[in-house]
Amino acid sequence: MSVTETKLEGCFIIEPTIYNDNRGYFFESFNQSKFNEAIKKNIQFIQDNESFSTKGVLRGLHFQKGEFAQAKLVRVVKGKVLDIAVDIRRESSTFGQYLSLELTEENKKQIFVPRGFAHGFVVLSETAILSYKCDNLYNKTSEEGIIYNDPTLNIDWQLPQDKLIISEKDFILPTFEKLFQ
Repeated sequence: MSVTETKLEGCFIIEPTIYNDNRGYFFESFNQSKFNEAIKKNIQFIQDNESFSTKGVLRGLHFQKGEFAQAKLVRVVKGKVLDIAVDIRRESSTFGQYLSLELTEENKKQIFVPRGFAHGFVVLSETAILSYKCDNLYNKTSEEGIIYNDPTLNIDWQLPQDKLIISEKDFILPTFEKLFQ
């Protein structure tokens, strides 16, 4: 497993060692002790989630506030997505910056998104299955988000606006400036 810290402190890209042969492939998708050693933190994941989406579906940018904040380890099981992590930690030197990364069934990369980040993705393939681990349980009263087309963040989602499929809930999220002014 190869672990690389990104330009956003505490956010890591994890690339597994893949063993291919005439039968197919094998890789260890998660190992708690190796993971914690690599990121130099003690993260205990307590929930696994999976979503299925079609091309153009954009989910995000979501986060949970306060004691219900979540760290996530995200990977694509099938298809291809553009994954986005936005640093919303006011004390961070990269506050308001984001990382975009293509996660695919072929590259098998994972992204560790620590607490204090907003997260979202858009499906670039015909369909995609995204799987992620969380270190805290979901709490509806703590959910928050940033509008996907925020002018301050200016994220390139790699698809034309008219091809995006966005939920009503995500379409009315506030701007970054409104949340963090």
